[in-house]
Formats: sequence, structure tokens, C-alpha cells
Amino acid sequence: MLSALVPAVRNPELRRKILFTLGLIGLYRMGAALPSPGVDYRAVRSCVELVSGGETAGIYQLIDLFSGGAMLQLSVFAIGIVPFITASIITQLLTVVIPRFEELRREGQSGQAKITQYTRYLAMALAVLQASALVALAVNKQLLRGCPHDVLADTSIFAVVIVVVVMTAGAALVMWFGEQITERGVGNGISLLIFAGIAAQAPAQGRQLYDSRGWMVTVLVGVAAVAVIVAVIFVEQGQRRIPVQYAKRVVGRKMYGGSSTYLPLKVNQAGVIPVIFASSLLYLPNLLTQLSSGGSARWRELIQQYLVDPNNPVYMGVYFALIVFFTYFYVAITFDPAERADEMKKFGGFIPGYRPGRPTADYLSFVLSRITLPGSLYLGVVAVLPNLLLSSGGAAPTLAFGGTAVLIVVTVGLDTVKQLESQLMTKNYTGFLR
Repeated sequence: MLSALVPAVRNPELRRKILFTLGLIGLYRMGAALPSPGVDYRAVRSCVELVSGGETAGIYQLIDLFSGGAMLQLSVFAIGIVPFITASIITQLLTVVIPRFEELRREGQSGQAKITQYTRYLAMALAVLQASALVALAVNKQLLRGCPHDVLADTSIFAVVIVVVVMTAGAALVMWFGEQITERGVGNGISLLIFAGIAAQAPAQGRQLYDSRGWMVTVLVGVAAVAVIVAVIFVEQGQRRIPVQYAKRVVGRKMYGGSSTYLPLKVNQAGVIPVIFASSLLYLPNLLTQLSSGGSARWRELIQQYLVDPNNPVYMGVYFALIVFFTYFYVAITFDPAERADEMKKFGGFIPGYRPGRPTADYLSFVLSRITLPGSLYLGVVAVLPNLLLSSGGAAPTLAFGGTAVLIVVTVGLDTVKQLESQLMTKNYTGFLR
């Protein structure tokens, strides 16, 4: 990483991109600490410290981790980047269901621009819903359960609408930050903002773990986190390389093709999307039970017992099963073997031993299904194992050092370093050609 960072800092253009990225991340962290209008910041801070590590943390801490601690503090960026992530996932699913989205995807850059615009509209609608739900939970004292203070000074309709509007505008600004980092900075902007939120939470949760469990458990958790990082890097870099041979073609007076390359299929083809999917789905039942005043008390008790407590074996089993399911589901909708086979056939490529067309697609589907199994199991184990170890030791799950957080941090870090090396290589080639 340092071998790519030092030359990048020396390059004026890359240095400007790095400083631009760091500047927007700094503004994002400032907005995450800025309270919304009408919110009693001292009361919120005392309540967060009071309920930290309890039931509320188990319910909302993962979503709060993505926002860098802004959600439980009811700050301007309390909603964070979650609406845009959810909207992006939904639009990707719609490309399979709705033919219009499939046509837009195949139109290239212009079609992708329209899909991005639809994603923004959907993200704003989801931001309004999530901000309304968050404020409603805060007013009903369901967000910070057990807090004796009123976190909102004014609970009138006008004051609540102002808070919802501010949080929605904050979500729009965070989405704009991510897009600007992607276009004018280094790396994927949305992923880097999540990375910054998790990194900002790590010191506070480390201190909390030290105060509650002592230095021995803290050291063991640190060693386990390092081991998880090494395992994640090893698996994330793993791929199945399928050889592809291109036949020679004569176009005019020039000859093209005749080369051999490979088609890389990653072991973790789905990335961290299945983990986010599963986490969001487990977050919904408790949210619906809290927002609805009716319903059986027995059902509420069962949901609280089995689908809220991360230490419960049922919760871990459901979480693991959902990750495996969404891994297969996401890989199926993002990687089309028939489309890849048609692309290779169009440019004169073929896999040795398999005829172009349907046999090639069947072979790619066979290999992909075999690779997805260890990839899905790897995601499930990484996400569940740290909570299992901490719960068996009697400690509350520390998500900043958990498998989900480590998986996101390592994946984003590797992707950012690869993009930085790619841009640095491009600049070196440009200087050589000049």
C-alpha cells in the first residue's frame, strides 16, 4: 500500500485527488457530529452512553455503524448513505424484473445515466421514509430505550417535519459527496464513506470493550481482528482463472486476435452486498413491531427474543442462512453466463475444449455455482463468527471489530489501493509516451 501511496502523493494530479477525497470525508464526519435542529445534544449523548451495549445497541448498532455513529445521535447525517445503498440494490434487481431497465443497461453510458437518476429519486423517497421512522422512534422513546431524557425539545408537527427535512437533505448531501469522490477523487465514494464511518467508530468501541472486559479480552479481540483481516485478504484475492483463446481475424490489411487471456471469477463474487441485505432484512421485523401499536404481545416477545438479540443462536442461524441465500441470489442477477458467452463469441473468443455459445455458458454456470458455495460460506462465517466468540465469552458484540466491519474495511481498502495503482500506472505510461 505504501509503495503505491508515496508515488501517488508525489504526483500533482493524484495528490489533488487524494486531498479532495480526504476533504469530503472530513466534511462528512463533521456533519455526522452536527445535531439536527431541535435535538438536545447533551441528552442524546448521555442516552447513547447509557444504553450502549444493551438491547438498543444490538438492534440498531449495525445501521448506526454504517453512518459512523450519526444515527443514534440524531445528527444531520443520521440517515447517512443507507438509502442510496438500498436504492442501488433495488434498481439492480429491477434490471432483471423490468425489461425497460434491462434495455437501459444495454444502452451503455446514456442508459446508465438514466438508471442513476432513477436511483437518486428512489433514494430520496427512502430517505424520507427512514427519516420519518427514525424521528417517530425518537419521539416514542423507542430508539434509545431506557433513556430518561427527552431527546427532542419540541415534538410538535412542525418541529418534527423540520427534523425530517433536515435529515433527508443530509442524506442527499451525503449521496452527492459519494458521487463527487467517485468522479473527481480516488476510489468508490459510497464505499469510502462507509469505510470512514466504521473507522471512526473503532476507537470508541475499543475503549468501551476495554472498560467493560479489561485488557486481556481487548488484546484477544485485536488478535482475532487481525486474523480475520488476513483471512479476508486471502479469500478476496482468490479467483478462478478460466483460459480464453481468441482466434485470428483479418480486418482490412490488419490482423487481430490470436492471443490468449483468462476470465477471472472471484471466490467472493458478490462482495459485501449479501451481508448488507441480510442485516437490513433482520432489522425490519423489530422496526415494524415498534412502529405498530397493535399486534400480539406474544409475537413481539418472540421477535425480541429470536430476531433482535445477536447472541441468540436462532438469530445467528437466520443471519447465516440469509447471507448464503443472498450471495447466490446476487451473483445470479449480476453475472449472466449466457451474456458472457455471447460476448466472447462475438469477438472470436472461446474456452479450450468447449464450443462457443450454449456449451460455454453452461460451463461458466457450472464453475460459478461451485465457486459461489465457498464464497457464501466464507461471508457467513466471517459475519457470524466474531459475535459467536464474543457471546460465548460473555462480552457484548463489538461491531467495529466484528466480521462485517472488517470485511467492509478490507474490501474497500483493497479496491481503493488497486484504483490508485491503476491511475498511477496510467500516469507513468502517459509520461513515458510524452
